[in-house]
Order: sequence, then C-alpha cells, then structure tokens
Amino acid sequence: MAFLSALLAGVLFGAGLLLSRMCDPARVLAFLDVAGAWNPALAFTMAGAILVAGPAFYWVRTRGRNALGVATELPDRFKVTKRLLVGSAVFGVGWGLSGICPGPSLLLLTGGSLPSWIFATGILAGFFAAGRPAARKLTAKFAPSDG
Repeated sequence: MAFLSALLAGVLFGAGLLLSRMCDPARVLAFLDVAGAWNPALAFTMAGAILVAGPAFYWVRTRGRNALGVATELPDRFKVTKRLLVGSAVFGVGWGLSGICPGPSLLLLTGGSLPSWIFATGILAGFFAAGRPAARKLTAKFAPSDG
C-alpha cells in the first residue's frame, strides 16, 4: 500500500508540474525576475499547492500519523539552524541560476537534455558532499517499512 500511495503521489506531482509548466526553466526564471519582466503565473500554482497541502499537513501534525496510519515526525517549524539557512541559500541560488527545481529536474531527465543531466548530477554531488552518514540517515527515515 505504501508503494501505491507513493506512486500515485509521484504521478500527481509530475502531472501538476507539467500542467503548470513548472518544468520550463524560462517560465520559472520569468517568475523569479520580480524586478524585470515578471510572470506571476507560478504564484497561482504555488497557492494551489498550499491549498491542497495545508489541510494534509494539519491533519498529519495533529494526529502524528499519515493517511496509511504510519507514525510521522514533522520538523520543528520554528527552529532555524545554520544547516537550514545554508541549504536554503544553496537551493535558492541554484534555482535562480538554472530555473530548475529538484522535483522538475527529475521530470526533465525524461527529455534527455544535457542541462537536465548536468543539474541532476549536481544534485547527486550535493548529496555526497553533505556527507554519507546524513544521506543514510535521511534514506532510512523515509524508507517505506511495510514494502
């Protein structure tokens, strides 16, 4: 059941990225260009995502379990750490320079373009640069336990 729910979530996520054209780096860069030719279309996509995800996060936060009944631990919303700030800065700079976010980058890999493969390689390099013990801990935390 965990696999099927993850598959459904992934298909819905990918379809949303395609429908909103969030996979188009030029469209993303136009959204990020608030001082120039700003395109606010992705703001509506993000608002829609918040409207969908908000109630789900509230439900999980109040119950401590996801829809499958598996115990869930959400991060502290108010604790700002150096690791959070550095990670956010690296994410923002990468997004601003490339116009590609990690989620859409996986979808862009299916097109086989060189920039998408370079970006994905950079993501993998970042995982390894962050340290293997942290990557193992993260993988173990989110690995499905019931197959």
